[in-house]
Amino acid sequence: MSRSVCLFTGQWADLPLETLAEKAAGFGYDGLELACWGDHFDVQRALGEDGYCAAQWDVLTAHGLGCYAISTHLVGQAVCDNIDERHKTILPESVWGDGDPEGVRERAAAEMIATAKAARRFFDAAPDAVCERLARSGRTVVNGFTGSSIWHLLYSFPPVSPESIEEGFADFARRWKPILDAFDCEDVSFALEVHPTEIAFDIATTRRALAAIDAHPRFGFNFDPSHLGYQGVDYIGFLREFGERIFNMHVKDVWWSDSPTPIGVFGGHANFGEDGRFWDFRSPGRGRVDFEGIMRALNHVGYHGPLTVEWEDPMMDRERGATEAASFTRDLDFAPTDVAFDAAFAE
Repeated sequence: MSRSVCLFTGQWADLPLETLAEKAAGFGYDGLELACWGDHFDVQRALGEDGYCAAQWDVLTAHGLGCYAISTHLVGQAVCDNIDERHKTILPESVWGDGDPEGVRERAAAEMIATAKAARRFFDAAPDAVCERLARSGRTVVNGFTGSSIWHLLYSFPPVSPESIEEGFADFARRWKPILDAFDCEDVSFALEVHPTEIAFDIATTRRALAAIDAHPRFGFNFDPSHLGYQGVDYIGFLREFGERIFNMHVKDVWWSDSPTPIGVFGGHANFGEDGRFWDFRSPGRGRVDFEGIMRALNHVGYHGPLTVEWEDPMMDRERGATEAASFTRDLDFAPTDVAFDAAFAE
């Protein structure tokens, strides 16, 4: 069975789900990874309205689409972050509340637990064809971010003490272990998108994050190579090391320069797409990510989940890009063989 090719809806939340579902089917996708913002998936409605989950499935199935994960990046970000006015623009009013930082973090944690319960309810209502694919992957998945209380200490000047960094990982553990325990109660797994601004943003910090939570079995990864490649991180090595914890996959590309540029790897406070950047996101197949190597590594580690396009390219029309990305991704996928290519030599 080939992997489903899906589109993450986070960058399309300006469109109603009905509109996006029709477009995504036309682009050539098998399913959508629903973001918990816009009208694509509402956690509280999923928990409080008896017909809500069935209605969302009706929209998807009417266009021949499935769903194999939901995503709650924005709320997850607030669990560990040092909260400021920027968070008000990305959080539900019920989570932001009065803006008191610790209150925001506590409400974000509660919303994450609610999201696990909503995911369980949503996927329990899934059509048989979706359930069959979920059974093959062996997991029900919520993707997202964790936030980080120590991201601002990335560059160690003024000098940062080792104890400060250790406390950041301890803070992550204190806040996320209860969330992960709640996920476990619902038989749902959380997949962190390893990413700048999160507690884990490369291989070394991923190791420390796992150690901090005692390798909790409900904690894994939404593998997105675009956030690793331009940093110089071995993204295929990431798959080799953490393969059993790859719960979801985002097909997202990035370009980076071979030569010095006016705007360096830190971004120079410049907008995405600005001329002179060292790196920028690209439509899949138009950057430098080795997706061929990734597919072979995914086969080695036994990943059976969806291949989900997270489409971002600041210089390209998104509908054109999403259409070609669906075809590109489908062409990437292949099943491993169970026959040695030279077996016939012995005949």
